[in-house]
Amino acid sequence: MKNGKKWGLLFLVLVILTGCAVILQSKSFSFAQFQHTLRNSSAGWMIAAIAAMLGFILFEGMSLLCIIKAFGYRMSFGRGFLYSAADVYFSAITPSATGGQPASAYYMMKDGIPGAVVTITLVANLIMYTLALLTVGLAGFVVKPEVFLHFHLPGKILIICGYMVLCGLTIAFGLVIWKPRILEKICEFFLKLGRKLHLVRHEEEKRQKLYRTMEEYRQCANAMADHKPVFIKAFVFNLLQRISQITVTLFVYLAIGGNGSLAADIWFTQSYVTLGTYSVPIPGGMGVADYLLIDGFGAYFNVTDALNLELISRGMSFYICIMISALTVLFGTIITVKKRKVK
Repeated sequence: MKNGKKWGLLFLVLVILTGCAVILQSKSFSFAQFQHTLRNSSAGWMIAAIAAMLGFILFEGMSLLCIIKAFGYRMSFGRGFLYSAADVYFSAITPSATGGQPASAYYMMKDGIPGAVVTITLVANLIMYTLALLTVGLAGFVVKPEVFLHFHLPGKILIICGYMVLCGLTIAFGLVIWKPRILEKICEFFLKLGRKLHLVRHEEEKRQKLYRTMEEYRQCANAMADHKPVFIKAFVFNLLQRISQITVTLFVYLAIGGNGSLAADIWFTQSYVTLGTYSVPIPGGMGVADYLLIDGFGAYFNVTDALNLELISRGMSFYICIMISALTVLFGTIITVKKRKVK
């Protein structure tokens, strides 16, 4: 949270560099033609695309709320949207999405949710999130393997690497939530490392606090085992979240006059691109996502049309989504601060 301005500046620089690199891909690209494409797009499909984009934030919030509810904490729809928006925004501007979970945790704990509950909620949601991504990817390989074959070799490597990374993350998160001792060992390692580097003072006091927190964590993990339907609901919400984001590209494609016969190919092209972005620890997968989109769309359109679709769909599903999330975090922070002053 403290480094938000620094990461925000880095994010802005990457946006500019990525935009310039994408536009320079085609010598025939013109802003006039791009504006013409936007002006002549279908308002109805564009509205549908905006709704799908908002669904990306909404469904993650619903997933977090349903997990929190299993522990007896009922939060409003608005707070769930804030938790999700914080994750979306800080994940986009920090390498490997490292800032998203801590940002969500910050607002949850400000709402009085215990740290152990917050930790297991976020880890459980991460597992369902990665499983949803793997499910979408598997569906692509089963239903539309020819779409994957349309990518050039570098694109194929990125997509396969992204899928493998997600498989590894699913296993790692699963061990953390079902084998709490592993998480405790990790925390002890960093505690010892911090002492050796003279970054941690009063090691024994912090170790005792860690043990107390881990005991709470174990109790939460055991409680989750008694609420298996919650995992199913969380998975469904995360699957809907992923479907929403991918469908933004399809709706944009239809809005600019796309042929309905290619709808499935466009949808699965975007799903493969989503997998590929996890292969490189770059904020929001910038550059990688743009390259893969142009590479994938190149099988169906000329370079200029592929660029137009890439710029509009990526702009809506990612950049506009980030702006809405940033505004939500801003207003959410103001409301949170006011509530604390009242108390």
